[in-house]
Amino acid sequence: MTTVPHHILRFRALTVRYGPTTALENLTLDIPCGSSTAILGPNGAGKSTLLRAILGWQALAGGEIRLGDTHPQHALPRLAYLPQRQAVDWDFPITVRGVVEQGRYPALKLCSRLSAADHARVDRALEELGLTELAERQIRMLSGGQQQRVFLARALAQGADIFLLDEPFAGLDLFACEELTHILRAWETQGRTVLAAVHDLELARRTFTHGVLLDTTLVAAGPINEVLTPANIDRAFRHGHCVHEHPLHPAHHTHGEPTE
Repeated sequence: MTTVPHHILRFRALTVRYGPTTALENLTLDIPCGSSTAILGPNGAGKSTLLRAILGWQALAGGEIRLGDTHPQHALPRLAYLPQRQAVDWDFPITVRGVVEQGRYPALKLCSRLSAADHARVDRALEELGLTELAERQIRMLSGGQQQRVFLARALAQGADIFLLDEPFAGLDLFACEELTHILRAWETQGRTVLAAVHDLELARRTFTHGVLLDTTLVAAGPINEVLTPANIDRAFRHGHCVHEHPLHPAHHTHGEPTE
């Protein structure tokens, strides 16, 4: 008997504009629960815009976004967001534990402190991401890969159902990229839903099982290998992009340049 997948995110005729410029147009697709999905496309394709729209940070010009599904466990999903690394002030004086504790703030009542249960969630998140021994270290003292793991731990402490990552591989060395790939693969096997804006198509192919390819409109969506076909890539990168410029060409070896 075939199991019908639950869809935790639904986009229906989604349109987003910045003044006269259309960033996303008539986007309709479903994201299954427990999937690992890369949002792909050239610069200006709408990758980061889509994440901002899901978070409610960007007004919609048309259409709708539906969160949750018929499964009672996912009726009221919680979103956790991992910003681009360049958007973070890494010199801010805060410890690893302090950052991860921020994940519990949305659940606190006004003027209340973290409870024993909150501290336990923080401890579990630190342990899962291998950060327990670094808990009292200032974030500016960490490597790029460790810093990314701190923000992933903050998202876990929040107790989220959907994890939205904006260029999570940007600025990471090869070892840190492989480490992050391992974490995200494990999250999918644990039933966590991950959406990540990704610049590097080969990195996306190695890391994610699903893909959404954008060029303002939807080019393709589904299993990653069915999305990243030569024909679909040519369609997405056809506007002002020579074939040697897109991230599948052998000359392209960067890991996560900013998209938008």
